[in-house]
Amino acid sequence: MRQLIAATIRRIASFSETLEGYEQSELVDTIFKKTVAYEPDSDWPEMAGVSTVLDFGGGCGVHYKQARSPIVRWAVVETPLMVQRASELATDRLRFFTSVRDAANWLGSVDVMHSMGALQYVPDPARTLNALCEVRAKKMYWAKIALSAKTTKRENQLSLLGENGPGTIRKFSGKAVRYTLTAIPEQTFLDAHKDYSLADRGVDWFRFVLR
Repeated sequence: MRQLIAATIRRIASFSETLEGYEQSELVDTIFKKTVAYEPDSDWPEMAGVSTVLDFGGGCGVHYKQARSPIVRWAVVETPLMVQRASELATDRLRFFTSVRDAANWLGSVDVMHSMGALQYVPDPARTLNALCEVRAKKMYWAKIALSAKTTKRENQLSLLGENGPGTIRKFSGKAVRYTLTAIPEQTFLDAHKDYSLADRGVDWFRFVLR
């Protein structure tokens, strides 16, 4: 444990600056530029034939690019600053929203709710989870989700600025981003999907289907 703490202290000390949270213009600009430059190199079979997707925490639309579908309408729900920047990439098939409800209203019937590594970084994961389940998407796809065994747990995390967004680090800036991870109990997560059947799951991913 002492070695881990010492390594963390050395890592923090090596940064020239630490940005606090996701609402930082430099972080948003990094994700925006990396998304624009990103070109997926494979298909996404799960999205084949899907008409509407609500993508919670989808940044500047990287998952929309990965879907590579000419028919899908894709609504990304993000932070206000991210939405403001990403809206430059909006089309008649890709839109950005700060509200789950507004995104769902634009889509109408939602085929898939997709979220990758985002729920644990919102201020109130349980409340956000309930809002997403209330949309009643036909399918719920969760990936890279952090849950706890019994009680809600919080911890601070650090990442290199360039590690955020798709692809590899484009330029090493020496800056870091600090954010809070909140892991809600797995049973709380499962109970929120009361209108769904659990179709499949892994260590940190889940697939639900509306009953």
